Amino acid sequence: MKSQSSNILLRIIKNFYFLIGVSFLVWMIFFDSNSLTNQRKLDKSIEELESEKAFYQQGIEEMHKNLKELNSDPSELEKFAREKYLFKKKGEKIYLLESE
Repeated sequence: MKSQSSNILLRIIKNFYFLIGVSFLVWMIFFDSNSLTNQRKLDKSIEELESEKAFYQQGIEEMHKNLKELNSDPSELEKFAREKYLFKKKGEKIYLLESE
């Protein structure tokens, strides 16, 4: 019984089409430009880029919101100019306090 099953296995392994099929699978999985390893790397980079895109989209939305506030409210625009660019009115003195 054992020799018969090993004989069948040996016939399958020696089969030309089986060898071609296995060779093709090995080539496609490991060596081809579209191999599974390359696909995994590409999927990882796509996930990273999508998370980066979401981060930047959130930043853009926040900037649009801030821009809308600055364009609609003059007091917000003045506050922004004073804090960010150190604008001052005539005769005012500015004291900068820096934390260490």
